[in-house]
Amino acid sequence: MRLGVLDVGSNTVHLLVVDAHPGARPLPAHSHKAELRLAELIDEDGAISDAGIERLIAVVHEALQAAEDKGVEEVLPFATSAVREAANADAVLARVRAETGVTLSVLSGSEEARLTFLAARRWFGWSAGKLLVLDIGGGSLEMAYGLDEEPDAAVSLPLGAGRLTAAWLPGDPPEPTDIRALRRHVRAEIARNVGPFARLGTPDHTVATSKTFRQLARIAGAARSADGLYVQRTLNRKSLEEWVPRLAGMSTGQRAGLPGVSEGRARQLLAGALVAEASLDLLGLDEVEICPWALREGIILRRLDHLPSPA
Repeated sequence: MRLGVLDVGSNTVHLLVVDAHPGARPLPAHSHKAELRLAELIDEDGAISDAGIERLIAVVHEALQAAEDKGVEEVLPFATSAVREAANADAVLARVRAETGVTLSVLSGSEEARLTFLAARRWFGWSAGKLLVLDIGGGSLEMAYGLDEEPDAAVSLPLGAGRLTAAWLPGDPPEPTDIRALRRHVRAEIARNVGPFARLGTPDHTVATSKTFRQLARIAGAARSADGLYVQRTLNRKSLEEWVPRLAGMSTGQRAGLPGVSEGRARQLLAGALVAEASLDLLGLDEVEICPWALREGIILRRLDHLPSPA
């Protein structure tokens, strides 16, 4: 069957269309993205602005039309931290439902971490052993660890690259004092949450997913996206430590000129790098392998698990 996952994230609204059935690898058929940056459309009261809601509704309409055009049989719509934590979340969800017919399922931070872990586990398989998965989104950082498909520890922290950039790094390039303050904040937040992971022992395989880690790996020398899904890509802590001060001295335009860095994500890259560097350091990791699958694939896989097997 042809499924569509409609991901209302903190940075983008992304419709991923796949051909899938139980027991088979989902095959991507179409991708429709719109840069929305909801994390930056939140007012001083913590609510998504009227303009942000209007834009969200328009983008959802566009995604639904794309899904219809591509013959999608079922759309799986969900929202993550930007909607989850908005002061007016209920009103936003009600308007989206009333004006588009879409009922967004709002994932908890723990659900995000667990579904991303499921995707990484299915990608790397049982031979990966004890798996530690990191994911930096626009609104949050997810960490999950386990031996099976359900992690033994999973946490979501308010350390997304978009959220932190909006709140802590107003300059372009940002002021050194602001960068230092953000670095302290990020490291204190992660340090408060590493205990449960440390108690589970050393992972056999460490994995990072999603756009921020992919872009950091690319500027550090990893293969291009055009080289295919199955090329191994890694990011090591030493490279991050070298790149953070370089990114700190760059303007948004300069970062956008780096290999693999999109214009829409360039402003957030420094905050993402600070979170990535702190995560690897405080978890005692020298390197992570980039996983092509993340939350959207986890949603698809969970849905397929509940479909009857073909006769």
